[in-house]
Amino acid sequence: MSDNKYNDLEIEEVIFKKEDEQKSDIGTAIDNLTYHYIVFCKDGEIFADDGKDVNLILGMMKNGYDLSGYSVADKMVGKAAAMLFVKNGIKNVYGRVMSNEGFDYLMRHDVDASYGTLVEENTHDETELLSLIKQA
Repeated sequence: MSDNKYNDLEIEEVIFKKEDEQKSDIGTAIDNLTYHYIVFCKDGEIFADDGKDVNLILGMMKNGYDLSGYSVADKMVGKAAAMLFVKNGIKNVYGRVMSNEGFDYLMRHDVDASYGTLVEENTHDETELLSLIKQA
């Protein structure tokens, strides 16, 4: 793991590079999804992780990291992840696989959302999920 300001969150890779002015943050995040499980991008700042659950974003919330305005590309976006993205002010989400409920939740909260494959998902009750998020 490289030495970076996100080490306490166990993010595997942080890349800082000058953003190509023609490419959007979500486009850059999607391009980097090939190599990682989740990629965050804002104004040319990119960080990625290979964890396969919502623990990364929960850890970031706990440590007070401001994710507002970021674009996120994730290999799987369910309703729980969608709720966390909304709570943290993520502006754009791409899910290689996205649940119907996750997509609907993002759209209801005015988050630009796109996906490769849309799937059905059985989830916890929305009130239960909100309670879990508030505890993070």
